[in-house]
Amino acid sequence: EVQLQASGGGLAQAGGSLRLSCVAPGFTFADYSIGWFRRRPGKEREGVSCIISSNGRIYYADSVKGRFTMSTDNAKNTVYLQMDSLKPEDTAVYYCAASAGVIYGDYFLTGWYNYWGQGTLVTVSS
Repeated sequence: EVQLQASGGGLAQAGGSLRLSCVAPGFTFADYSIGWFRRRPGKEREGVSCIISSNGRIYYADSVKGRFTMSTDNAKNTVYLQMDSLKPEDTAVYYCAASAGVIYGDYFLTGWYNYWGQGTLVTVSS
């Protein structure tokens, strides 16, 4: 069974930065589409960023575009989410997820993703 592990969350001030990491021992990220999702207090889980294996492109939710950067390090088998210019509304539990199948249409539809990490909490103070 694939076990994704997200880490790097913590407390940041508004305008600050954090970098999240996602690893999965024995799992080759390059073979899967990978997504970052978050669940803000009182809200549904939402997509933040994803890289689609079929085209190699990275997509961002409008709410984080220009502030967050997703990247992969295949040598380390790690996926990152660099979060800059953080806002209090970015406070959430962040999850990484992987999809083994073909994704089309809404890349942030949670149903596409087969494997989920346990989440890491990001708190942004004003």
